[in-house]
Amino acid sequence: MNDNRIECLFLSQEDLLKAGCLDMRLAIGAAEEAMLAFRREEILFPDKVVQIFDASTQERINCLPATLLTPKVCGVKWVSVFPRNPERYGMQNLSAVIILSEIERGFPIAFMDGTLCSNVRVGAMGALAARHLARPDSRSIAFIGAGEQARMHLIGMKTVIPGIEECRVSAKSADEEQQFIEEMRPLFAEMRFTAAETDAQQAMEGADILVTATSAQAPLLKAAWMKPGSFYSHIGGWEDEYAVAEQCDKIVCDDWETVKHRTQTLSRMYKDGELKDEDVHANLVEIIAGEKSGRETPEERAYFNAVGLAYVDVAIAHAMYLRAREAGAGTMSSIQERMIFQHPELADWIRM
Repeated sequence: MNDNRIECLFLSQEDLLKAGCLDMRLAIGAAEEAMLAFRREEILFPDKVVQIFDASTQERINCLPATLLTPKVCGVKWVSVFPRNPERYGMQNLSAVIILSEIERGFPIAFMDGTLCSNVRVGAMGALAARHLARPDSRSIAFIGAGEQARMHLIGMKTVIPGIEECRVSAKSADEEQQFIEEMRPLFAEMRFTAAETDAQQAMEGADILVTATSAQAPLLKAAWMKPGSFYSHIGGWEDEYAVAEQCDKIVCDDWETVKHRTQTLSRMYKDGELKDEDVHANLVEIIAGEKSGRETPEERAYFNAVGLAYVDVAIAHAMYLRAREAGAGTMSSIQERMIFQHPELADWIRM
């Protein structure tokens, strides 16, 4: 027996999918518990490291660590966001990998695709907010944006509000809208899908649930399109005019202190003096914990903005890892067989 061998489970995106890790209930449960654990000071959450390569497009790679103290797992997400990828290369704009380590000896236990986890986390957070802030009898959902995060949002919303029966989508091109519908219709055969032919108003006006999922820096969503009683999940940067938030009865964030220093619509409003701390109703965890109210009347409009909390990604990744391991998915790889100077062949391998 070699006591110095270090093994790590490699999990591709396909490994995770086949193991059943595209499971919104799993992700929502992990996200909810992670936020409550963070409040109990059971999570270490240091600052992220951001490397921006193009200020105009915000092309960047981020390093986001977090430690879950109860299961004794440390994780880091290495995520790239390159908004021009779809147009330039026909590829997604986000990709990520996640490394999980145990914190008894500090050895890695998993190296895994993080793109699935990142997109699932976005959908899970929106769905968790909708569980508390959307009307439970919502029937229609509308999108500006038709990428992977929009798709995940549809899965998440349908998970918590099964009665959704209509989906309308607006994107930059009619081809993107059709691709969205072609890929999502097989998952929701009973749902009516409508392509808005790039007309955002046609998609959004009168919908029960509105979602903007773009990389745009422009006020695409207009306040007049948001009817009383509706719920809005804001994913991207500056995607809606200030009047959208101003008319909402409740503004909720994943973490307002984080949001206010970013480039989202609410962040811009704060910097412009159009939004104050007291105008934000709650962080989502306060509603989950029962300290603040969710939806109180059928007619109130609710606004949710999440910028992403890396400890939630790590928690979801850990839940996915456990499920994948239980399913026997992935490939166990050796990081090392021996410590460096224990290799009998070292004299043949060394270069000086």
